[in-house]
Amino acid sequence: MSDLSDREEQPERPVEVDGTAYLFRALGKMIKVLRERAGLQQKELAALTHVGQDLISAMERGVRIPQPDFLERADVVLRADGVLLAAITDVKEALRRARTRHPDWFRSYAKAEAEASGLHYYGHQGVPGLLQTEAHARAVFAKRRPLLDEATIEKRVADRLDRQKLFERWPSPTFSFVLDEGLLLRRVGGREVHRGQLQRFIEIGRLRTVELQVMPFEQGEHAALDGSFTLLSPKGRQQVAYTEIYAHPNLITDPELVRVYSERYGIIRAQALTPDESLDLIEKLLGEL
Repeated sequence: MSDLSDREEQPERPVEVDGTAYLFRALGKMIKVLRERAGLQQKELAALTHVGQDLISAMERGVRIPQPDFLERADVVLRADGVLLAAITDVKEALRRARTRHPDWFRSYAKAEAEASGLHYYGHQGVPGLLQTEAHARAVFAKRRPLLDEATIEKRVADRLDRQKLFERWPSPTFSFVLDEGLLLRRVGGREVHRGQLQRFIEIGRLRTVELQVMPFEQGEHAALDGSFTLLSPKGRQQVAYTEIYAHPNLITDPELVRVYSERYGIIRAQALTPDESLDLIEKLLGEL
């Protein structure tokens, strides 16, 4: 996931983990039964259907959605005699509903974020929008593909900066960020832009309302190697988790799944450098520039 605000201008509604999930779990169980009946291992089915073994495992567990083109290939490979093909129409309809259905309060992530009582973010690929400098944000949007026109770039940069007013709100939300050390080294926009971004990290990290930590390379493996995520506490509502991969958003409301993300976040905060150690590292890198 890059950051959580690529749709500030035209917010896209995230997939909510709700009733549609049961359809996909049932379909995953069917795929597993058919695979085992065919005498195939997950890696063998993956090779025959041109997907990764991890995806087969995730679909069988009901945590990833079997796409129609996969069902077409799997029906042939597993000799399902049309059983999986028959599900395609329902899968397409469920996908359509999942993309549009969301809680009434979740009109856009930016709106929910602006009203949040708590926001906790782990990132390992891109600097979160709340922490980006204007120059960093402009460099990110300028490299976006397909290319954006200048007016759109300026609008999105302005929207992103406007979100950062959240740090000025009082009573303040609870903020914490765990950033992979790689984010401190990638010189987005060039040397001077990167210098400004490091200074921004220090500025935000010194706010008494914010806890900013760095996950160092020397830690090796840790509890969130699967990817970036955000834990958000909407005003007056239970905590939710949010992930995004290549513009495919996922709003997770199931209490048990949210608990898993919360547990991971607690573990990586314990594994990361302390806030003071993190600021020392950022200041050291800034000095080297």
